[in-house]
Amino acid sequence: MIVQKYKDMLKGKSVIRQLSEFAAARGKEIGYENVFDFSLGNPSVPVPQELTDIMMDLLQNLDPMELHGYSQSLGIPSVREQVAQSLNERFGMQYTGNHIFMTTGAAGAIAHAIRCVTEPGDEILTFAPYFPEYQPYVNLSGALLKVVPANVEDFQINFDAFEEMLTEKVMAVLINTPNNPSGVVYTAETIRKLADIMTAKAKAYGHDIFLISDEPYREIAFAGVTVPYPSAFYDNSLSCYSFSKSLSLPGERIGYIAVNPACTDAEYITNMCAQISRGTGHNCPPSMIQLAVARALDLTADLSVYETNMKILYKELTDLGFSCVKPGGTFYMFPKALEEDAVAFCQKAKKYDLILVPSDTFGVPGYFRMAYCIATEKVERSLAAFRDFVQTEYPRI
Repeated sequence: MIVQKYKDMLKGKSVIRQLSEFAAARGKEIGYENVFDFSLGNPSVPVPQELTDIMMDLLQNLDPMELHGYSQSLGIPSVREQVAQSLNERFGMQYTGNHIFMTTGAAGAIAHAIRCVTEPGDEILTFAPYFPEYQPYVNLSGALLKVVPANVEDFQINFDAFEEMLTEKVMAVLINTPNNPSGVVYTAETIRKLADIMTAKAKAYGHDIFLISDEPYREIAFAGVTVPYPSAFYDNSLSCYSFSKSLSLPGERIGYIAVNPACTDAEYITNMCAQISRGTGHNCPPSMIQLAVARALDLTADLSVYETNMKILYKELTDLGFSCVKPGGTFYMFPKALEEDAVAFCQKAKKYDLILVPSDTFGVPGYFRMAYCIATEKVERSLAAFRDFVQTEYPRI
């Protein structure tokens, strides 16, 4: 007999994926260039040429057995050392290679982090709006995800609700900054207050509360916005990173966990991750991409297009009457829909070939997410569709 819970999950397919598939099908009818698809957060800029050159050099000059063989369970030692050194230089940390565990992207990092610090039945808190896949990441581990209601004023943390929900059952707090879907960056003040509350509650309860920080958008920050490094504010922290967005290589599935050297049992956690891999199958990321990113730690793709796209859309949408907290990074924005029912709003937008994601699964009703990681010329062409949509469907706005 097959397992019912996974069969049941087939009924709850990702809304984002459903909309992306609809956009692809619509594109076959009218040409995909005429579908304004803001559904999927797939980077739209090419990898830097330097990374291509690095990979070519590896292919041409490295022993094929080293390049294509299994890495060690924790990742290639030289890569782990280079990642640690880079983080120390950038954020003033004290990592060594022993604190780095290489993973298959940020999803793999989070999967390991959850299992390192929770037992089945424990609770993890996250903050709305949040990435919907956190639900299966956490709940299928046996832990239980609980969502703190949003602070819709600025999408920083709703601390009153957080303190109320931070009960003795909570063993970890999962944050995402810069944030998918809002594009908001938590300020240093926000992270400091979060750390202070968690420290006080951990002392009161007599057990550790870990901070799991999901950071795939760390490098996509806009002018005037500083992205604080959460692990610099809180000892019991696990930083989960992916190179998918910074280097535009999501298909390569490469990232890492960085275990704060000051956290409880720091010396055990990376080795525990290797044991967790034995049960999850998230073990030994490809050797070639590990070696490549180790040579590209100071590189990014040309991320400036995302800020360009944000500025174009933010101005047009606010001019049309939308309310939106201005993103500080990522390639997402999270405007308030022009009616309470975000699903109905996004369904109407389809008539204008605007593919927008309703906010319900992000934990905040009445909004929609736009992934503006598309060509700038297409963003500009979408503006007429937005004007037509608003003027036709919501003429009193």
